[in-house]
Amino acid sequence: MARVKKKIKTIKIDADKCNGCRACEIACSSFHAEPKYSSINPARSRIRVISHRLKDIWLPVFAGEYTPAECAGRDIYVIDGKEYDECGFCRASCPSRDMFKEPDSGLPIKCDMCEGEEQPLCVKWCLNDVLIYEEREEEVEETQEQEDVEIGLEFLADKYGLQKVIDTIERMSKKD
Repeated sequence: MARVKKKIKTIKIDADKCNGCRACEIACSSFHAEPKYSSINPARSRIRVISHRLKDIWLPVFAGEYTPAECAGRDIYVIDGKEYDECGFCRASCPSRDMFKEPDSGLPIKCDMCEGEEQPLCVKWCLNDVLIYEEREEEVEETQEQEDVEIGLEFLADKYGLQKVIDTIERMSKKD
C-alpha cells in the first residue's frame, strides 16, 4: 500500500495557565450551533474545562474517539500534590458518562478543529494562551483513514441503530 502525507492538526494545552474562564467552550459551542453562531450551549462544545474549584485545578479536555466499552481503569494520579481522576483526562465518549455526546441525538461528538476555519476557535478565543494550535505532516497508509471511518460508523450503527446514524448524517450534510 502506498503511503501518503497527511496534515495532522493538534492543540497543545498548557494547563498551568488555565483560569477556568471557559471562553473555549463558548466559542466551540457557538461554532457548532444550528445554525452556526446562533446560540451558546456548552453541551455542544467539543472542549470541556474539567475543574476542581477548591483545589484550583482547571484542565481543558478535547472530545476524542468514541469507544463502545467502558475502560477498566479508575486510577487516581497525584501531580504536584494534586489528585486527578483518570476519567478527567479521558477524551473518549463512552457508555459510562454523558460527556462529549450531542445533546439532541445522544450521538458521540469529536473535536473537528473547527473545520473550515484558519484555526480552531477555542485557540483563537483563549485569552491566556492555554491552547496552542500546531500543524505537522505525517506519512500514513492510504487506506487508514477510510478504515477509521468504516470502523467508527460500524460502532455507531451497532450502538444507536443504522437509521439514527443515517438521519444524523443527513442533518449534518444540510449544514453546508
